[in-house]
Amino acid sequence: MKADELRKKYPKFFYRGYTHRYSGGGLHISFHFVIPPNISFEPRVVIRDASKADLKRIGETALNNLVFHLGLVKMLSYWKATCSPEIVIQAGSLNKQQIAWFKDLILNGMGEYFFENKIDFTEPNFLTITAPGSNLPRRKESFLRGRMKKRTLVPLGGGKDAVVTLELLKKEGVQLRPFLLNQKPEQRKILNLAKVGKPIVVERTIDPKLLELNRKGYLNGHTPFSAYLAFLSVLCAVLFDYKYVALSNERSSNEGNVKYLGKVINHQYSKTYEFEKKFRGYVKKYLSKDIEYFSFLRPLYELQIAKLFAKYPKYFGAFLSCNEAHKTKSGRKKPTGKWCGKCAKCLFVFLVLYPFAGEKRTVAIFKKNILKDKKLNPLLNELTGRKRFKPFECVGTIGESRVALSLCQEKIKSHPLLRAWNTKHFLPPRFEKILKRHYV
Repeated sequence: MKADELRKKYPKFFYRGYTHRYSGGGLHISFHFVIPPNISFEPRVVIRDASKADLKRIGETALNNLVFHLGLVKMLSYWKATCSPEIVIQAGSLNKQQIAWFKDLILNGMGEYFFENKIDFTEPNFLTITAPGSNLPRRKESFLRGRMKKRTLVPLGGGKDAVVTLELLKKEGVQLRPFLLNQKPEQRKILNLAKVGKPIVVERTIDPKLLELNRKGYLNGHTPFSAYLAFLSVLCAVLFDYKYVALSNERSSNEGNVKYLGKVINHQYSKTYEFEKKFRGYVKKYLSKDIEYFSFLRPLYELQIAKLFAKYPKYFGAFLSCNEAHKTKSGRKKPTGKWCGKCAKCLFVFLVLYPFAGEKRTVAIFKKNILKDKKLNPLLNELTGRKRFKPFECVGTIGESRVALSLCQEKIKSHPLLRAWNTKHFLPPRFEKILKRHYV
């Protein structure tokens, strides 16, 4: 289906409400989204091991505010089905600055979705966000003012970056706890090796009606997942009393992929320094003043992180960051759970790890030397900026892909990029000192 047709047929998207309840040792959350006349969704989230004491410490009003905000970013996965011209927020109140913030997130964070669906998001009145409840008096208790314990929450995917963060912080005696969303086998393997204690586990369930719409040809595409993870991790940090949320986003994510309608489209927008800066400001103003959300690896490029990761070969058989491994094609196939060896992500990870882990160990991870696969030459040309544009994947900059290739081919033995340090970051002083001590 075409975006113009869907926008005419479905002019309004409603965020109607949310519920949360304590049951079976966890916090159960559901959201209610509606696209009139006949589409509705109720996605669910369960935060395991939350206690009644945690909920009492936060208070009902502050918890409502955190859950409401999680729904604001969650709704994008459902709004994208019709790209409705108006979003109506009925679940809570937002002032003009907050509405502008979320509109900015949509326009920047969903650039790839607009690009791939040929949507002109620059046209006047492309998107209006209204919040009728904003006229009601705002309750001061919704903003959490209490102090958090100086402990660190570490969101853990299945890739090399979070492994580096875990290992460096663990080595320096930082009191930390991993955070898992829809835990996967690779995450369990990493935690078994890391021995950092019991993780906070969150289970997110997609409403099957969305997958059904995808199969029928409604719009689909990339949403700013890291923005969702940001709001969810702050909710969990507050719930379990952790002051620091240490992400593993890196300097490389700041580089965009392609220009579309005069705007730079960045697949990794919600991992960037720009988003991090805006999100930190939003959290301090509207969620919790004491939470410190930052990216521990922000000063480094992916290539530098790969060099650090190569020092931990015990994880080589455990980590997995191939996105194809978890794709279900809207429920039509089972995820493989393995490196595909054919996508841009696999090629990039091979490229940056090979110079530091060596051929034998790198080939053992992917079961073949994928640099010798001529079918991947077009992808290699995109990664290194020779053709088209950088692939829509979480990969490094074009410059570091070129350096990595030269290192693989032994054309060079080192490069200034490997000693680079980005001063644009939000690492608290203690964390900056830790990274600098281990920095290569």
